Amino acid sequence: MIVVTGGAGFIGSAFVWKLNNEGINDIIVVDELDTSDKWKNLVKRRYADYLHKDDFLKMLQAEKLPFNIRALIHMGACSSTTEQDAGYLMENNYRYTRRLAEWAMNHKVRFIYASSAATYGDGTAGFSDDDEATRSLQPINKYGFSKQFFDLWVLRHQAERKITGIKFFNVFGPHEYHKGDMTSVVYKAFFQIRERGSVRLFKSYKPEYSDGGQMRDFVYVKDCVDVLWWLLKHRRVNGIFNLGAGRARTWNDLVQAVFTAMGSEPRIEYIEMPPAIRDQYQYFTEAKMEKIGNAGCPVAFRSLEDAVRDYVTGYLQTNNPYL
Repeated sequence: MIVVTGGAGFIGSAFVWKLNNEGINDIIVVDELDTSDKWKNLVKRRYADYLHKDDFLKMLQAEKLPFNIRALIHMGACSSTTEQDAGYLMENNYRYTRRLAEWAMNHKVRFIYASSAATYGDGTAGFSDDDEATRSLQPINKYGFSKQFFDLWVLRHQAERKITGIKFFNVFGPHEYHKGDMTSVVYKAFFQIRERGSVRLFKSYKPEYSDGGQMRDFVYVKDCVDVLWWLLKHRRVNGIFNLGAGRARTWNDLVQAVFTAMGSEPRIEYIEMPPAIRDQYQYFTEAKMEKIGNAGCPVAFRSLEDAVRDYVTGYLQTNNPYL
């Protein structure tokens, strides 16, 4: 069996879609289904069983799993960059992940986990996924800190030789619909344009960036799961890797792509950024992708415009926007 934690979530359920497309249905989905609509991400998917994340961990640690695991893809986490309960983040994003990783290493099971570009903080230390660079990073929010804490555990225990961590940058695409305020700007822009014909973006508070000129490394979820699939097949490729498109683009570029995909004329309104997040705001992110490229990963990333067009026309504008 392949276990996908966070398997009802955004990237996790997209990876289940990828596995299904590759003819794999022997999948255990591990998650915590709540009152959100993320259960809808599983309606069209094929898998053997669903387990609550707490039940799965208990069974794992008690060595009472009723199936054999050949790979554990750990996409489960609290991914809210505005979550203020640091204790919850550490328990959910660090300690739970550590328990799974220790079990996987002890049983020689392929283990791939989700880290985050939030570990890079304000970006002044750069975006290199070299191990020495990772050791010096200083996240600026509690979510990034919880992810960095596990990355450091991996490096301290030389686990990067046995497992694989992925620092996801700004991922967008189908199955993010349940994420509320944490949905991508592509998703938010689509509905703003449909409802009022315009998009709101934050003003810039740094003179070197124009309003809407703040830059991010936007990456399509379909490209992300292609990389995860390649890593699953190449178990000798281990370490902590960036996963972005490798090219920073502006928010203006992003919403322009949405307007174009919808056949609408661009109308952008620049609004004040809430004071509470101004000190934590990243003005620039760009994944350095040489490390995973040098490892042999052949995935060619879509352009921002092509990815947005696929998302908008293939999903958001349809009656059933699920993979």
